[in-house]
Amino acid sequence: MERRHDLDALRVLALLSLIAYHCAMLYVAEWDWHLKSSYLQDWLQWPMLAMNRWRMPLLFLVSGLAIGLYQPWRAPGRFALTRTWRLFVPLLFGMLVTVPVQPYCEGVANGDLAPGFGSFMLSYWGLQPFPPGLEPGRYDLTWNHLWYLAYLWLYTLALTALLPLLESGPGRRVQAWAGALRGWRLVLLPALPLVLWLTVLLPRYGDADRNFVEDWFRNAEYFTVFLYGYVFARSAGFWNELLRLRRPLLWAALAMMVVYVGLLKSDVVFPEPAVTAIRALRGLFVWTTLLAILAWSRQTLDRPFRWLPYASEAVFPWYVIHQTATVLIAFWLVPMHLGAPLEALLVVGGTIVACWLGHEIVRRVAVLRPLFGLKWRAGSGRPQPEALAVVGGRE
Repeated sequence: MERRHDLDALRVLALLSLIAYHCAMLYVAEWDWHLKSSYLQDWLQWPMLAMNRWRMPLLFLVSGLAIGLYQPWRAPGRFALTRTWRLFVPLLFGMLVTVPVQPYCEGVANGDLAPGFGSFMLSYWGLQPFPPGLEPGRYDLTWNHLWYLAYLWLYTLALTALLPLLESGPGRRVQAWAGALRGWRLVLLPALPLVLWLTVLLPRYGDADRNFVEDWFRNAEYFTVFLYGYVFARSAGFWNELLRLRRPLLWAALAMMVVYVGLLKSDVVFPEPAVTAIRALRGLFVWTTLLAILAWSRQTLDRPFRWLPYASEAVFPWYVIHQTATVLIAFWLVPMHLGAPLEALLVVGGTIVACWLGHEIVRRVAVLRPLFGLKWRAGSGRPQPEALAVVGGRE
């Protein structure tokens, strides 16, 4: 099976952008997060909005692409079991061990919890009640940033159940039709379901705050692009067309980004028809941006970079560790009032060092490896390029 260096590299870059996004959440004005710095910046809303709409669809799209290249129909039962082991185990471990640092820091910083991590953990695990007066569910067992693992695991099981249909005669004909889309059809037709979810589901269900059962809009959007990844993964015509269209896709994505973000930041109160049109623009913007990213990744990243095997292995442990590290470091630094440049430098640098150090430990300890998404093998200290990346690497 051909190894797609561009998708491996794109997973790494997606993780780095995720770390940058979560570090910026500490500083962006008017956006709620676990902790907030005293050095809030209004201007950060512009790049954050430009990135916010497509960053998670990109992760699910690349996950679907990686699964499509893996060809799971050859052994669907084994595939489902392996993915459950590689996704659900780190999710459960993270919810019980690494994530609790985040609600603890948030609760202490807000004055809702008394210092004492041991006592908090007993309450978090349900072994003793929380102090009276707390908002129900605010500091209870949660998956926080690991919600992506839960969604990806469930989407993977759903895709496995759909394999007989997808790989049937009619299913393969639909996949062949999709892979034969060219020009404006490749841009417009796959965007139509995204526009539909935005205009029908988003107004009704809104943002369910990563509650999978009630998250109708995001489930529709994420599973759609996840399925697109599976369908387009092995289509040579699709990838050749992306390369041909890479420049117009880039300019179209940038133009739509400027218009869309400008409309969101406008002080104008739009009537409902205009709001519907803006949502439709968002759907087209998201899909065009995803195509542009795939096209330029294929053009510039499809080569065996020396750093890629190590970085591909590091993606999953870094993903599990990064937000807990950011929140903990901010919890220590924000009260010191060090000044915006120094504080931001220490938060970002500290997060990267914590992720690197955590990965270096995890990769060498066999029992820790599956808890952070790596294969269970004796820790040799050498990079394992086949490791399952958080955004859907191959077995």
